[in-house]
Amino acid sequence: MSDPAAFSGKTVLVTGGSRGIGREIALRFARQGADRVAIGYLRSDRAAAETGEVLAALGAEPLLLRGNLADSSRVAELLDEVGPLDIVVANAATGVIRPALELEEKHWDWTLDANARSLFTLARLAGPRLPAGGSIIALSSLGSVRVLENYVLVGISKAAIEALVRYFAVELAPRDVRANAVSAGLVETSALDYFPDRERMLVHFRERTPAGRLVEPADIADTVCFLASPQASMIRGQTLIIDGGYSLVT
Repeated sequence: MSDPAAFSGKTVLVTGGSRGIGREIALRFARQGADRVAIGYLRSDRAAAETGEVLAALGAEPLLLRGNLADSSRVAELLDEVGPLDIVVANAATGVIRPALELEEKHWDWTLDANARSLFTLARLAGPRLPAGGSIIALSSLGSVRVLENYVLVGISKAAIEALVRYFAVELAPRDVRANAVSAGLVETSALDYFPDRERMLVHFRERTPAGRLVEPADIADTVCFLASPQASMIRGQTLIIDGGYSLVT
């Protein structure tokens, strides 16, 4: 989808939008005509400011929103700052990367709150504000249905995200608001720095992916923009897998 006016007049919120996949998604909406692009972030003011400058250069009004999305009162404040909103992309994610037997309850609370609870809060508060034709899109991963090394809690949180998408898709359908998820294969971003076996993972995924390359942020942005478009109006509660065929190989 390359229509430079596809999202003209629209306001988009991308959580985790200052870096990596979220940044690419935010910039893609700006390139396709979105009037206002809000990026939610938690830590790096510098990265958010740099992304905001690029958004402005592309013709979109940037809104930089710092806050913890697991905090419902802060989410409500952020949504009030954005005002009228058409599309929500729940991309922000974090988690403790350890084997199951090395995890503690506090790791569970942190990871599930940051990923699954944040989507629950965001969709619960933003969904009723979206107009007919609005869209909520969450980012998931293959760890929701496959066992990946050290990925226990993040994988569980992603499975919860995919379940939440299904429930919100049904409850928001009478408003003609859609909810879907995009499950990405391995993408080489700074998020991989938290994995102790980063280089081995990259080699493994490259060798096992039928498409012959890793998934790139642009591939994810393409899919997110499609799901947010009118062309995807009858796709609801689904998780689209974008992995170059990796999950097909036994």
